[in-house]
Amino acid sequence: MPLAHDRAAFTRLLQDHHGIVATVAASYCRDPDDRADLAQEIAVQLWRAWPKYDPAKAFSTWMYRIALNVAISAVRSATVRHRHAVPLDETLHDLADPAPRDPQAEQQVRALHRFIHAQAPLDRALLLLYLDDRSHRDIAEILGLSETNVATKISRLRQRIRHEL
Repeated sequence: MPLAHDRAAFTRLLQDHHGIVATVAASYCRDPDDRADLAQEIAVQLWRAWPKYDPAKAFSTWMYRIALNVAISAVRSATVRHRHAVPLDETLHDLADPAPRDPQAEQQVRALHRFIHAQAPLDRALLLLYLDDRSHRDIAEILGLSETNVATKISRLRQRIRHEL
């Protein structure tokens, strides 16, 4: 059976990369119920797009693109527009350094999260992918931008972060 129609392969890949869905949903929704709804909608849209997935490309890049498009569409919709976003919940993410942080570092992380959530949806997506150590090429492919545009936008966002934080 070809990969594009293999439900077990899809389920396995979705489980292996569930952190992407959780991260995107947490980045765009404040309320836990809204977050769960968005994660479910992302999974549905991933399944709908599954027959068109090209296994020659990275699954995570494909997944990010769909997840962010669904999240951005949700933000723009009338029902979600009136809700407020909050900083990422760090308990939902795998931390690179599980060691305890000092209070100043914790404050800086909270300030960065507030900054991210104050951004427009596209800039938020750029920052999310950048902080996930995605290459400019991956970010460009996921968001449908040129690599030059990604580099310019990230540079400007970094300048704003330095200025505002």
